[in-house]
Amino acid sequence: MTATNIHVPELLAPAGDFSKIRTAFHFGADAAYLGGNSFGLRAFAKNFSPEEMISAVDYAHSLGKKIFVTVNIYPYDDDFGALRDYLVFLEAAGVDACIMSDIGVIQFCRAVAPSLKIHVSTQANITNSHAAAAWASLGAERVILARELSFDQIAAIRDSLDPAIAIECFVHGAMCVSYSGRCLLSTFLTDRNSNRGECVQACRWQFALTEKSRPEGSALIATEDERGTYLLNSKDLNMLRYVDRLIQCGVDSFKIEGRMKTQYYVANTVNAYRRVIDAYVRDGRLNYDDPIFNEPDKCSNRGYTTGFFLGKRDDTINLLNSTDGCDVRFLAEVLDYDESTHIATIEQRNRFYTGDTLEILSCGESMNRRFEVTAMRDESGAEVNDARLVQQKLYLHCPYRLYAGDMLRSTTK
Repeated sequence: MTATNIHVPELLAPAGDFSKIRTAFHFGADAAYLGGNSFGLRAFAKNFSPEEMISAVDYAHSLGKKIFVTVNIYPYDDDFGALRDYLVFLEAAGVDACIMSDIGVIQFCRAVAPSLKIHVSTQANITNSHAAAAWASLGAERVILARELSFDQIAAIRDSLDPAIAIECFVHGAMCVSYSGRCLLSTFLTDRNSNRGECVQACRWQFALTEKSRPEGSALIATEDERGTYLLNSKDLNMLRYVDRLIQCGVDSFKIEGRMKTQYYVANTVNAYRRVIDAYVRDGRLNYDDPIFNEPDKCSNRGYTTGFFLGKRDDTINLLNSTDGCDVRFLAEVLDYDESTHIATIEQRNRFYTGDTLEILSCGESMNRRFEVTAMRDESGAEVNDARLVQQKLYLHCPYRLYAGDMLRSTTK
């Protein structure tokens, strides 16, 4: 395969709020997926009001980008009155597609909002070509495959499917331990239904073992040290080093998980995949010595896995710690840059000082360059040595070209 005939996949980013949409598109996403105030599986994310949804669609379309909306709960009969109104609204708002998992919702959508395009969610657990073709026959223009598939299985589905039907795969982010994300653990333990957007992430909790004959209160902690063992806690997916194989087996859209994650996570992850995809399309090969492959380590994670892509379960469970961990911190967002004076206008996000060395996260040529903060001033012109006020606007000298939307981060790992 040469660089001239490589299919360029869509890069699809999560967007929990409008700032993350702007960040995703700034760093090179082709599309973003988001949820409204109901009917999605992230009920505790900020999500989008109807007015915000319309603004998001208009903003994306002004850039030639797309917005997909999650409508992927498993509803009950009494949900369908409000669902009708919501689907009609999404159709009128011009969203580019809805992500759905319930066959009844899909058929209902085709009846009440016939121009809405349908993407079938990973929660439909599509693991074979027959299921993919069946969903396509019901009107789906895209299938989001189950996360339990290998490269070879994905390629086989792609080869059997009508080329007009797109294939999407999750390539990065948090993994659920249940089959295709269809989990009942949250419902059983807390009465919060994960299949209706209320998951408490019980799989991240620390568990203990009990034995029937032991006295009450003498649970056996399943651990070899004092930290406990997280029996159900999956590592995060990271397929950055396998972008070439994902493209070769016919994946049309690379989906990044994380609508409840930070703006910095969106920037870091989208930027890394955008650069690696573009490099492979340009050169026909990947250069694994490129520091871009270290970018995921500069963002909070639970340890990384390649899941089932390589044909076997690849060390997926993190038994030691259920929390995200990373020492690199997002310090400031760039609001403006004056090329004549090399003065950057920034908005502070985490504390730093004059004398600190900062690293640039950029969509441009200054990516990963470092510089020392020699002086800072606030909006009144007063000198600032300690950037401690959250979202304070500051001015500092940076010798490297920055763009509005770039980020500055600490260099500690």
